[in-house]
Amino acid sequence: MWGVTLLTFGLMNLLPGGAATALAGPGATRQQIHEIAVRLHLNEPFVVRYLHWLGGAITGHLGNSLANGQPVSAILVQRLPVTAEMVGIAMVASVILAVPLAILAVYHPRGITDRLSILLAISGLSIPGFVLGIILILVVAVHWRLLPPIGFTPLAAGLWPNLRTLILPTATLGFPLFCLYTRVLRADLLDQLNSEDYIVTAIAKGLSPMQVLVRHAFRNSLFNFLTLVGLNLGVLIGGTVLIEQIFDVPGMGQELIQAIQDQDVIVVEAIVVVLALAVVITSLLTDLVYSVLDPRIRYGGSGN
Repeated sequence: MWGVTLLTFGLMNLLPGGAATALAGPGATRQQIHEIAVRLHLNEPFVVRYLHWLGGAITGHLGNSLANGQPVSAILVQRLPVTAEMVGIAMVASVILAVPLAILAVYHPRGITDRLSILLAISGLSIPGFVLGIILILVVAVHWRLLPPIGFTPLAAGLWPNLRTLILPTATLGFPLFCLYTRVLRADLLDQLNSEDYIVTAIAKGLSPMQVLVRHAFRNSLFNFLTLVGLNLGVLIGGTVLIEQIFDVPGMGQELIQAIQDQDVIVVEAIVVVLALAVVITSLLTDLVYSVLDPRIRYGGSGN
């Protein structure tokens, strides 16, 4: 987390012009730019500014926006739920859809479902997210007129109006991961069915193919699958920056782009810290789930 904050602060400091120039506007004089820099303490050395921000962040004060003076905490409260809802829906939907499709594909190898899963995986991993988003807008929103093309309706206005505005962004965000999860899980299940001795034992006991697949092969594939899901949270979060721009969703990604354009390092730092913290927490939760799936992980034997 400390490395992320230092790197982000340093990169923002290397941007040409500086925040004072960006805030003053194209027609500002040097005196006006200097006055803004002094007022916002932007004329101080890099180390002093970073340590001042870091001290405030440790005590829970993330500072105020350089662009409008608004407390960063208020910006996060406004923007974070939107991004969290979009990422949560995309993650849950991609997992829920990928697991049964991969199991059915392995249950009927080289069948229609298996071929469909391969086609979806290749297509989803080949199409860039921004291209998929534009295609969905043109087909679903413009041509079929089923969903709004852009915009966001808050949850307070109703569940269905809220979901209608999130279907296209979350589909764009989650479809590539759904394809990746399906492909990896299918390959892992096939590998276990064809090479593991415990599968032969389970079949010898008289278990049906579906029982062997779900109760044995899938359970052992959960370790790799959960690792893949946990590591790809960063991909989901990073994808929101572009997707929120395309669909005009007022989340943290859109705010991050605006803050970078304004060279508002305080807002950029706060957003990056929150997103990095989400990735760290997800990795920790993934490790904890391992211990639930396999109690042997909880104990560190001297013979290991």
